[in-house]
Amino acid sequence: QLQLVEFGGGLVQPGGSLRLSCAAPGFNLDGYAIGWFRQVPGKEREGVSCISGRGGTTNYADSVKGRFTISRDNAKNTVYLQMNILKPEDTAIYYCAHITYCSDYQWPPDKADFGSWGQGTQVAVSS
Repeated sequence: QLQLVEFGGGLVQPGGSLRLSCAAPGFNLDGYAIGWFRQVPGKEREGVSCISGRGGTTNYADSVKGRFTISRDNAKNTVYLQMNILKPEDTAIYYCAHITYCSDYQWPPDKADFGSWGQGTQVAVSS
């Protein structure tokens, strides 16, 4: 069973940076496309970014393009989301999940049937 764990969230001032990590203890993520999603209370979960199984393709929501960067280190079995120039509207619980695929011509990504949502990590952007 693929169970992903997210960490790295926190409270940051507008304009600040955070790096989120997505890990899969005991599971080899190599070859699995991964997406980052976020959700605020009362709203649907939305896609933020995705990366293909070997890292050759990435894509982003328009709201984060130019500020967020997704990457992966398959040797460390971890996917990262570097978030810069954070805005209050980035405040949400961030989740990672295995997705069907990451394409640079289709958005948003779809969560794959294999694997479950993690507990998420809270990001709060406030002065």
